[in-house]
Parts: sequence; structure tokens; C-alpha cells
Amino acid sequence: MTEELFREDSYLRHCDATVTAIQSNAVVLNCTVFYPQGGGQPGDRGVLQRQDGSRLDVVDTRKSENSIQHILADGQDPPAVGETIIASIDWARRHRLMRMHTCLHLLSSVITAPVTGGAVNDGDGRLDFDLPETPDKETVAGQLNRLITEDHEVTYRWITDAELDAQPELVKTMSVKPPRGLGKVRLVDIRNVDLQPCGGTHVARTGEIGRVIISKIEKKGRQNRRVRLKLTDG
Repeated sequence: MTEELFREDSYLRHCDATVTAIQSNAVVLNCTVFYPQGGGQPGDRGVLQRQDGSRLDVVDTRKSENSIQHILADGQDPPAVGETIIASIDWARRHRLMRMHTCLHLLSSVITAPVTGGAVNDGDGRLDFDLPETPDKETVAGQLNRLITEDHEVTYRWITDAELDAQPELVKTMSVKPPRGLGKVRLVDIRNVDLQPCGGTHVARTGEIGRVIISKIEKKGRQNRRVRLKLTDG
């Protein structure tokens, strides 16, 4: 089982870790700062630095049962089981993903319809809404950027699976289920704005997101509207 250090602190950039298994071209560690693909957010990239100073490129991170796979670039020899390494994420990319993921939570509070799908990308993202009408792009952008500049605090707290079952209104996404399996679920709380279960990485305050633009609102069906966002600096 891999200890998921990023769950409690999204700002950890590296950690000391021990190799516990090699699965094909993937390295499994006892603990990690690398976020695995899930919940619409891509897996982290970065490097594993060995004790001799050599570096192995991690091109993706995936979940595998109770462990996390750090997938190496083609042609790289994996370290040995038991070896101690330093795991470091591509922080610039991760931070852009954090900013966009938090921004999509804000978007779901501006447009209050159920969310039918979404994706967090490097510098942009989207949410699909169960909506019959197309919202006004400028109005949505104005409300979203106001929430960003208000610099609301973003914190985490945990509830039990049973508590979540008793509050189904907390779940906004129809296609992505909250991460379960531990008997508890993490809530992301944007103070006075939004509260929902999510296992992804987020910024500490909404002001950190920076100004965003609504690049497009698309009609994807009779009852589906897709809203696309972009960070203005990336």
C-alpha cells in the first residue's frame, strides 16, 4: 500500500521513499507525492532520483488497487526493490492542474446544475452540465472571476461513507463517484462557496488561481452544455 502524502498537503513537491515493487515499467513506492490519474485530473509527471544521482523520468502516475504506479519513460531501467530514492513531481505542471481543478469547483457553484462530466488539463479544463439552456458566457466569466479575486480559503475535511450517504446533495458529479474504499471520504471546502467530495489536488486560496476566461460554451445535446475554461497565464 502506498501512503498518499498529497492527500493532506498538495504543496509537497518531493519526498524520500523506498521502492516496494516493480510492475513492468512502473515503480511502486511506500509513499509518494505523485497524484495518480483520477477524478478527471491527470497523473503527475516528474523524476525519481537514485542514490548515485541518476534520474528516472516518470511520464505518468496511475492507481493500481492499493498502490500507485510511477510509470517510467521507455528504455529506462527501474531501480531495485528496497532501494531508497527521492520522488519529485513536475511542480509547475502540478500547480497549473491544482489551479484549474479548484477553478472547476468554483464553476460548479456558479452553474448549479448537475455535472455530467469534466476534465482537468494543463492550463485549461471543462465541465459538462445537465442544462437545457446555454448560459451567458460573459455572465459566467464575471461571476467566476469575482469568486477567484475574493480569495476564499480552501481546506479539507473528512466524513464517513455513512455520513456522505446521508447527504447525497454534496455529490455534484453524476459521472464521477467520490473516492471510497477507506471508510471515509475527503471533502474540499471552499469557504462560503462550495463543499463537495474530491480526492484531487487543490490550491490553498482561490486567489491563487488567477484570472480565467471562458473559451467556449458548447451545446453537446438537448440537455447538455459544455463550459471550457482557460488560465490566462498558461
